[in-house]
Amino acid sequence: MDLLGLINTFIRVVENGSIAAAARAKGMSPAAVSQSVARLETHLGVRLLSRTTRSMTLTKSGKRYFEKVRHIPHDIDLASQAAAIETKPQGPLCIATTAAFGRHVLAPLMPAFKQTYPDIDIELISTDRNVDHRLEGVDVSIRIEAQLNDQLIARKIASLPFIFCAAPAYLARAGSPITPEDLSQHACLVFRYPTDGRFLPWTFMVNGQPVNAKLNPEFISDDIDIIAKIAENGGGIARLASFIAQPLLESGQLIPLFHSDQGEKSEVVASPMNIYACVNERSALNAKVRAFIMFLEQQLADFVD
Repeated sequence: MDLLGLINTFIRVVENGSIAAAARAKGMSPAAVSQSVARLETHLGVRLLSRTTRSMTLTKSGKRYFEKVRHIPHDIDLASQAAAIETKPQGPLCIATTAAFGRHVLAPLMPAFKQTYPDIDIELISTDRNVDHRLEGVDVSIRIEAQLNDQLIARKIASLPFIFCAAPAYLARAGSPITPEDLSQHACLVFRYPTDGRFLPWTFMVNGQPVNAKLNPEFISDDIDIIAKIAENGGGIARLASFIAQPLLESGQLIPLFHSDQGEKSEVVASPMNIYACVNERSALNAKVRAFIMFLEQQLADFVD
């Protein structure tokens, strides 16, 4: 049991005032946060939080426990920083990433990272399956939101745009959708998440509110590059991360959809792809992992700009 992880989650819940707010802060689902608090309560044999559908308050035991443990994450961070200052980034670094992100983003950046940190030896695992940090010797994994779980400590490092797009030939044949509702009448090229078979939803922000579009899956694949290739050849509408879509947009092979100038009053924006750096415990944030995360954050910031 990762007791420190459970304690950290409990502290986040108290500091953020609710399980939902703590889940957003940690990049976890509310159910996972609630389960973490329940496991901590079971371990201690006391109830820490009094929860109803409308409110959440600390019990007397919860107040006493919170006062004793609230300093622990800060103390651990200080200790880690002190150790990192004395340690030069070096040695083997195993990075796990989704296949598309590894192929299109990380691989091109690795030579520059190696040049900056020549004493770090890199292994890159590029796969869409779930990897086990401990069993597979992974130091840090780069994950999208759908891959997060409460066994890992996640830090959001970037939000990259999703772009809805289609080939000129398809749009000439089928017309351009103006609203998310129009997608139900179009051929949609849908990514099936390989670990559990889910379709990743096509989420929009419409006038500030999230909307999941109803889809008409014309083609389905667990490989986003295959979806991009089908889109290029007029197969339908695809939702692609910007790092995949941008070269195809610049060449004119694909045309972006749902631009603000297409709607009359409502603002329709594709929800972004949130990228997280994940480790299995705080002690894994050593000098080489910190160096990689900082490097990637900077590169992704430049990428978005």
